[in-house]
Amino acid sequence: MLIITIVILLLYLLLIGSFAYGFDKVKTTPLEDVKAKIDFSMIIPFRNEAEALPDLLASILELNYPKHKFEILFIDDDSEDDSVKLIRSKLSKSKIDFSILHNEHHSNSPKKDAITKAISQSKYDWMVTTDADCKLPKYWLDSFDDFIQKNDIKFIVAPVTYHTTTSFLKRFQLLDFLSLQGVSIGAFGINKPILCNGANLAYTKTLFFELEGFDGNSNISSGDDIFLLQKAIQKYPNKIQYLKSESAIVKTIPQHDFKNLVSQRVRWAAKTSSYNSLFGKLTGIVVFVMNGFLVCSPLLYLANFISIKTLLYTFIIKFCIDFLLLFKTVRFFNQESYLSSFFFSSFLYPIFSVYVVFISVFKGYKWKDRTYRK
Repeated sequence: MLIITIVILLLYLLLIGSFAYGFDKVKTTPLEDVKAKIDFSMIIPFRNEAEALPDLLASILELNYPKHKFEILFIDDDSEDDSVKLIRSKLSKSKIDFSILHNEHHSNSPKKDAITKAISQSKYDWMVTTDADCKLPKYWLDSFDDFIQKNDIKFIVAPVTYHTTTSFLKRFQLLDFLSLQGVSIGAFGINKPILCNGANLAYTKTLFFELEGFDGNSNISSGDDIFLLQKAIQKYPNKIQYLKSESAIVKTIPQHDFKNLVSQRVRWAAKTSSYNSLFGKLTGIVVFVMNGFLVCSPLLYLANFISIKTLLYTFIIKFCIDFLLLFKTVRFFNQESYLSSFFFSSFLYPIFSVYVVFISVFKGYKWKDRTYRK
């Protein structure tokens, strides 16, 4: 059993260590004052987001980018609240070019249908996507414009974090989410991109149609971001970059309670079996095995398969390598103060992650008042 423990730990160390190394390989991009050149079509699907929309709309009104150089396509997915009314009341008197489209369902993924419709009706070639529960930084579009002007690219992945983390549950989510952001950035640094987030993504309309959009994964309810990234990697591996810029950080809100948190994470986990990235699958397997081992280790100790010293060393080594990657990530996002919750979270996370994986295998999930089966 000691040999198995060492093998699992070494694989985990190599994996997370490579992401920590890769994190620094992705250089931080300073925003420079250049004349705006790129025209953007901003895509925002929504369903019953009246509570979250005021923050988004306020941040849109504060965007620094010239208003004549972007449009906003809101796609209403059968909202039953005042979302549509709220958008019109906030933006109608502004000079922002916006429209509200009604979603048409053609697949098992309403969000993919919404994005596809918006792209088909967009005016410009560069699409930039976000979510209705987000807050956009003032120089968001400026950051994308500057990055596109300086690089020959077709697909951009950009940073996302949480705000309003006022409870331990929300801080736990933040640290979990930032660990995923660290993996996302680190994977780009070692030329093995595997993660992205549709709350902060940009790509060309030309590329989207060249990749035939979401064809091939439209039966999967989620994954409008990752599956498109994987298709882009296969076609243009050298035209995809990560925009590591503080000026581009989009902020979203964590889940309000444990039930919604589990539902969200199950939704994320349910699509992993459909990944076509071997490295992405290997990453998921190694992380699951490491966490599964820690969850089972008390039983292994009681059954005299491992010693308490082995168990303690395993936890400490995992804690240290996880902390290294997370520290780099929180420093970039300027959220170092939340590291105080990491020690306790490190005990809970293996149990939580294993639980989510098992739930995703045997059960469906509910999202936006709709039930989905795997």
